[in-house]
Amino acid sequence: MGLRHLARRGTGATTRGRSGLPGGLVTRRRGRGTEPDDVRPWAEGDDVRHVDRNATARTGTLHVRTHHEERDRAVVLLADFRSSMLFGTRRSLRSVAAAEALVLLGWRIAGDGGRVGLCVAGAEPVALPPRGGGRGMAALCQGLAQAHGSALAAPLHDDPPLSPILERARTLLPAGGHLVLASALDSPGDGFSERLVALAERVSVSLILVSDAFERIAPPGLYPYATPDGRRGTASASAKIGRARPAPEDRLAAYARLGLACLRLDTETGPEGFAPLMERLDAVL
Repeated sequence: MGLRHLARRGTGATTRGRSGLPGGLVTRRRGRGTEPDDVRPWAEGDDVRHVDRNATARTGTLHVRTHHEERDRAVVLLADFRSSMLFGTRRSLRSVAAAEALVLLGWRIAGDGGRVGLCVAGAEPVALPPRGGGRGMAALCQGLAQAHGSALAAPLHDDPPLSPILERARTLLPAGGHLVLASALDSPGDGFSERLVALAERVSVSLILVSDAFERIAPPGLYPYATPDGRRGTASASAKIGRARPAPEDRLAAYARLGLACLRLDTETGPEGFAPLMERLDAVL
């Protein structure tokens, strides 16, 4: 709730979505829309059907009424609170950074008249349909807090696949809606990429890849570890961690080739640094 003030910084006409269709393409729908926009003097080329009779009679000169298209933005924020996200070496856990970024984005969308919903993958799955205004965001923040508390209290276990929660999020969105997933994608599960591609055919999908500094450059040395099945040991950062998976940029490139809007979120940056990134993402939703 305390991040609301950050979400509104720099908001203006240039940061709002310019497209009535999913994605970042600037498009224009046919027709003049139904929402009144302005009344102005007649200009050469104006359609006589748009003449405003009241303003014309009051001023004695021709005036026309302009309209704009009505645009209902429905966005579902999907937070990954599985066991692998409850990790962090700088400032916060990856799960906390994901929640901060999603809330900043949610406040921006709600402030511009959009509706925001929530799905959480974790020990206590949460699904809130898109709602508008401050009350909708208050419910979303409460859902995030409760789900994160449950994730921290739950026993350590292997990550379940993300595909079922993707399907749950799809049922909350109308055609043409937007889904924003914040996750480190450590263990997305079999068929996750294929499920994302199929989902992107119906709604706009954006990916926020959460990254901890230790993952990118692990200091040399030996690190103790424990696994969910009770095994313990010591691993070398250079020998084990460095070869565990591709760099964040390579992972993002793979999903970008699938047609998704992607960005990297570094946990050590903090909400002040997340705000400009969410402003850029908001502009294409």
